[in-house]
Formats: sequence, structure tokens, C-alpha cells
Amino acid sequence: MNRVARFILISLAIIAAAWIALLALLPEASRRIESSAAPSPAGTPLPAAGAAALGEGSVLAVPVGGMRRQDLRDSWGDPRENGLREHHGADLMAPSNTPVTAAAPGMVEKLWVSAAGGTTVYVRSPARNWTYYYAHLSGYAPGLQEGQSVKVGDVLGYVGDTGNAGAGNFHLHFGLTHTTPDQHWYEGTDVDPYPYLAGKPLPR
Repeated sequence: MNRVARFILISLAIIAAAWIALLALLPEASRRIESSAAPSPAGTPLPAAGAAALGEGSVLAVPVGGMRRQDLRDSWGDPRENGLREHHGADLMAPSNTPVTAAAPGMVEKLWVSAAGGTTVYVRSPARNWTYYYAHLSGYAPGLQEGQSVKVGDVLGYVGDTGNAGAGNFHLHFGLTHTTPDQHWYEGTDVDPYPYLAGKPLPR
């Protein structure tokens, strides 16, 4: 075999070895890329309003359209009526007629108008151990009725200033009450809703 033929054979062997090595490395490189692109479960964002059907043991959705969790403020216990009573709920400030949506699934248990809450909706959780209270609405969503099932993100009504909110003080008063299944819509123990709107899972 002359020198030229030997050179060609050696060159072909080197090229073949390099090609085999490249093919062996490609799957590993691909796996690394996929692994680095996959989101970390710890970094998964909290559900936003209307993101999914939430219930007991899950995080409440923010019940005002377009509002972010970081915009919430804890007003539980703030003085009202010159200190005669404490505020039991979360006030979510928003422009008039902003959609108010269900923070959790349940059934519309009561549509009620009162001097304090104005136009209100009481939604009961499927297990009947939580009541979600939406107050100071400017009005109800078209067709909303008692006994209606709602899921997260369904429109219940619109931000208003009815009741004792004060003219022009547009906001949603969101209340959370822990109940027993046999209690009525107006009974139960008030619970600060802020931690659960901010991201803490609702107890079962």
C-alpha cells in the first residue's frame, strides 16, 4: 500500500471516529438542554383569578378583575365608625364597575341587599364549611341567581359603592366565614381573608 492510500485510510478512520463520538454526545446534550428549560416546581406561580377550579386546600383567586396579589392590603381589624367596630374582611380598591369574580367554586346561597353591605352575594363552598362574601357591588352579573353553581373566575357582579362604602369609595369588600354545614348564610366565624388571597392555602 502506497503512502497516499495509507493517508486516505487514516483520514477516513479519524473522520468516522469523530462522527461516532458526535452522535454519542448529541442525546446527552439534548437532555441537558431539556432539563435546563424545564420549570422548577418551586417556581410555579400562584393561580390568578380564573386560572383553575380551586377549593378547600387551595389558594383563593383574587376576586377583582385585573388586580394582582401584590396589590392587596390587609385591612383586617382597621377601625370603622370612629372606632366603634373593627373591619372584618379585605377591601379591594378598584374602579367602578370592574368585574367581581368568584374567588373559589361554590353555590350562590344568597343575593342580599343591606344597609351595611349594599348589594351583596354569599357563595357557599361545596363542602359548606366556607362562605365567601362579596359586598358593595354596583350590581349583579346578568342572570345570577340563588342556587347557581359558580367556578373560579365566573363574574358575580361589579365593583360599586353601595351600602356604607361611602359615595365614590369604589371597592369590593371580600369576607370569609368559616361555617359548619348546617349553619345559614349569615352564620359562622369571620376569618381574615387576606392571607388566603395573598397565597396561603385555604384550610380544608
